[in-house]
Amino acid sequence: MDRKSGSGDLGTPSPSRRRLSPISRRILAVNVFALAVLVVGLLYVGQYRQELIESEIAALTTQAEMFAAALGEAAVGPENSENQQLLPDIAGQIVRRLAVTTHTSARLVALDGRVLTDSGIRTGPGGRVQIEDLPPPNEAPGGFMRKALEMYDRVLGNFLNADFRPPASGGGQRASYPEIRQALAGENGSAVSRDAGGNIIVAVAVPVQRYKKVLGALNLVKDTRFIEEAVYQVRLDILKMFGIALLITVALSVYLAGTIARPLRRLALAADHVRRGLSRQYTIPDLGRRRDEIGELCGALKDMTEAMWQRMDAIEGFAADVAHEIKNPLTSLKSAVETARRLDDPDQQRKLMVIIQDDIDRLDRLISDISNASRIDAELSRAEMTPVDIRGVLHTLVQIHRASDTAGHISLGLNLPAEKPLVVDGIEDRIVQVLRNLISNAISFSPQSGRIQLSGGHGDGYVEITVEDEGPGLPAGVELSIFERFYRERPEGEKFGSHSGLGLSISKQIVAAHGGTIRAENRTDDEGKVLGARFIVRFPEAQ
Repeated sequence: MDRKSGSGDLGTPSPSRRRLSPISRRILAVNVFALAVLVVGLLYVGQYRQELIESEIAALTTQAEMFAAALGEAAVGPENSENQQLLPDIAGQIVRRLAVTTHTSARLVALDGRVLTDSGIRTGPGGRVQIEDLPPPNEAPGGFMRKALEMYDRVLGNFLNADFRPPASGGGQRASYPEIRQALAGENGSAVSRDAGGNIIVAVAVPVQRYKKVLGALNLVKDTRFIEEAVYQVRLDILKMFGIALLITVALSVYLAGTIARPLRRLALAADHVRRGLSRQYTIPDLGRRRDEIGELCGALKDMTEAMWQRMDAIEGFAADVAHEIKNPLTSLKSAVETARRLDDPDQQRKLMVIIQDDIDRLDRLISDISNASRIDAELSRAEMTPVDIRGVLHTLVQIHRASDTAGHISLGLNLPAEKPLVVDGIEDRIVQVLRNLISNAISFSPQSGRIQLSGGHGDGYVEITVEDEGPGLPAGVELSIFERFYRERPEGEKFGSHSGLGLSISKQIVAAHGGTIRAENRTDDEGKVLGARFIVRFPEAQ
């Protein structure tokens, strides 16, 4: 592995890191899409346009009724005749004058459907001339925005099946529109259409009557450009607000994405450097001040990294301790073998063979304990925690001791609270191993006919187990060091090498994996005299 590949400043982003991250793109896309959907809906101002059209139809109908009343009074003849009919010349003058006043296009239709007069048609020496109003000279002919909105209307109109009839036909033809037929039948009619330029055309038709007799129909048509202009202005204001909202949304989305994506990218890059690096020069960035999920993730990664380095330190220390402990019996074994080759005395050779056998047994015991200690972490990480009845475990251990100690050298007492369960979550075999180690350790330090007291109880959410002996107690200052690997403080007269010095270390390792604690202290009387040793183990009580 090239160690230089992991070097570099974690605070300086590489070119690939400056690009918008996938999280940033997703946040931006979701926020902009939601805003766009809202604006697309607002741009469909159909209800607003419809209200304007209905208002214009009502006003135009009122004007048409007034025109029809005037025509019924002034343009009907002959007077006092049963066959009264509209007088085209007089009616034409009235229609044209009223059309100019109201800025509408008026058409008078007879009962048979003939167009009697049309304000948009002028007759002169040169023939018939059709008049068409021109748009104001300062009106913009169009533009990208208008064309885009027209296309939007067309698409949405097809989607919503908007029904606008074709533009009205020119004068001189027989009028056959529904509103005119409705007016000739004696009822008011109206219709909405669009001209060739897409402008809304409002048309109304009212009957022209004389003494309740329908003589014809007056058709008023108005080009309501102001409606489209009003709708356009409303849409333009919506689009302006959309532009402002879009800028704010993009800015906030980029900010939000930055507060999420950039820290995650920093954490990922730092974790990759830690994975590839061979030293501790790379650390996880400190984002704990954020007080959110990313801060919690950062803290978890830092704790995980520290735990990894501690585990590596433990492995390195364990390997060094193992090498040292194995080297001693190997050195003794090598010396005994070399000496045995040079000796001819059978008695001396037998003594050396005893030493060799002891060293082999010591190596075997040491390797077994080392193998057991190295497997504990892996086993504890795979095994499932289950409720363990400490009361039952202690009863079983006492019965086993009493059955195996037939000579009765060491008595084992048990003190448990009455009718109160002692249950913890853990791995029963390993908890039993801890207690057996403590009991075995207490037996090895107890005098002949001594007594070992086992106790159980509760305290602050923990199940507490105490193992007390009547031995010489602990030397001053070794209360913590006795739990270190390969620590040996054995009673006088015990055969050297009969213990590997890993029992208490393994016990502490198992207890810590269960979330508990283990400590040692001396038992003393009121005068401070040491009465023996006491080991206290605490496991979290099962919930």
